Amino acid sequence: MSRFKTVTPAALNRDAFIQTFADIYEHSPWVAEKAYDLGHGSDIDNIHVLHALMSDILSSADHASQLALINAHPDLAGKAAVRGQLTQASTDEQVGAGIHHCTTEEFARFTELNEAYKAKFAFPFIMAVKGSNRHEILAAFETRIHNSTDVEFDCALAEINKIALFRLQAL
Repeated sequence: MSRFKTVTPAALNRDAFIQTFADIYEHSPWVAEKAYDLGHGSDIDNIHVLHALMSDILSSADHASQLALINAHPDLAGKAAVRGQLTQASTDEQVGAGIHHCTTEEFARFTELNEAYKAKFAFPFIMAVKGSNRHEILAAFETRIHNSTDVEFDCALAEINKIALFRLQAL
């Protein structure tokens, strides 16, 4: 059973729970709010139980809410990263993937792909980058840009749920 190292979710009141889990889903505290309201007692002290609950909340959300959550994510190696405007979790994830070590050419390729991807899909490229490096991320970008909008929308949601699991495991 996977327990949290630094927090006991079932012991938190609503405000503390939402504050603790608000950015598990990037700038989308509504997922944490709903998770608290649907809580399952001490079962949510298990990382995988809470993750499944939060994933189900995202899956059952309307398309507009899902799209808003996707759009809350920053571009990989984008302007927000350069300006230091990412959440701490996003910063840590991108640094862990070595994105900050991009060569000038790699950074230009990220910029080009970010722009082309958003022009095609109208939302940012999402990838759970933990355990990946910048070369693998660029390769995934170059492959996925050829997918359909429906495939990429579903892929973005799946990647967001992976990111959420990594963030929960860090607690």
